[in-house]
Amino acid sequence: MKFAIIAAGEGSRLQHEGVALPKPLVPICGEAMIDRLIRVFRQNHAEEIVIIVNTLNPQTEQHIMKLKAQGLADDIRLVVKSTPSSMHSFAELAPYLTDGPFCLTTVDTIFKEKEFSSYISTFLESPYDGCMAVTDFIDDEKPLYVATDDQLNITGFHDQNEGDQFISGGIYCLKPNAIYTLHRCLQEGQSRMRNFQRALVADGLRLKACPFSKILDVDHASDIAKAEAFLKEQTL
Repeated sequence: MKFAIIAAGEGSRLQHEGVALPKPLVPICGEAMIDRLIRVFRQNHAEEIVIIVNTLNPQTEQHIMKLKAQGLADDIRLVVKSTPSSMHSFAELAPYLTDGPFCLTTVDTIFKEKEFSSYISTFLESPYDGCMAVTDFIDDEKPLYVATDDQLNITGFHDQNEGDQFISGGIYCLKPNAIYTLHRCLQEGQSRMRNFQRALVADGLRLKACPFSKILDVDHASDIAKAEAFLKEQTL
């Protein structure tokens, strides 16, 4: 199974709040966010890790290239390109994800490692086209609500809560047929990952909601302390 990381955002909110490092290199509990994902993915038997970084912050590219020079990143494929949206970043990664199941997330996604491992196992053992990480913990400025039936089959995605228990956690385990939906979305001028998720349902793909206790995104400087406190809870 392959894993993919979207690390091509500008991280402008963090910069405006005084965080000097590019978002992928911001340490959480002493470990850069991008390094944490790489480590966790390897622990879940990643065959290859495909990463996209932008051209605006060369420090992230240099970080990965240094790992490669040290022989510590032979399983990493790096794409360097600035894109207008996360969906476009996904499209740049898509050519390397067509030959089997994959897991995609953004670089600032913080989760419990044991829950993530269970999530990956569930996906690999399931007949579904996709397993989407969800949580009932809401700490997002614009959450995407996930509608499910009694068996946690996903029936829709909503910008407003329509009686939904969960929101999207921004981690997507998908089979390659999802890439056809991605291409359709781009052809229609779509640019938001939430519209891609809606399109998966519209195209009839079978999606399962996989609950996590909590998933955090690091969008603001204050989120760094929240993420560190959350991860420290795992060791208590």
